[in-house]
Amino acid sequence: MGNIIGITEENRKAVSVELSKLLADEYVLYTKTRNSHWNVEGPDFHSMHIFFEGQYNELDEILDSVAERIRTLGHYAPATLKSFLDLTHLTEKIGDKNNSLAYIKELLGDHESIIEFLRGNIDPFANKYHDLGTSDYITGLMETHEKMAWMLRSHLV
Repeated sequence: MGNIIGITEENRKAVSVELSKLLADEYVLYTKTRNSHWNVEGPDFHSMHIFFEGQYNELDEILDSVAERIRTLGHYAPATLKSFLDLTHLTEKIGDKNNSLAYIKELLGDHESIIEFLRGNIDPFANKYHDLGTSDYITGLMETHEKMAWMLRSHLV
């Protein structure tokens, strides 16, 4: 399978390896956001329960699109909890308290970590691996995470 979609196998594999790390990060963040949705307590419970639901729904769509991008490149997406934990840059740890601000701070830090990872791969995907499609894809994904982070950050002021 040489140059399918005009990208060498070596370059598609390198990009897929990085996208697999991203998929793992997205899955851990999705799970932590679900945890926040399920376990938040306090006087703002109802509004935060709904807010976290919107966030995890958006992350669910991201998960599918990242996995499909890996498949588009001709590789298999990791799909086990063990593989996600082995590949992720994030931790499963979440604040000790079940209040919304503890959850928001933790989730915000994870979004910011993913944004940095995405930003750091835009240029290499385009210029080193000659994969403009994935470079463009992660640029849009970075913008999505920036907006999600803004929504979280807005609760902290």
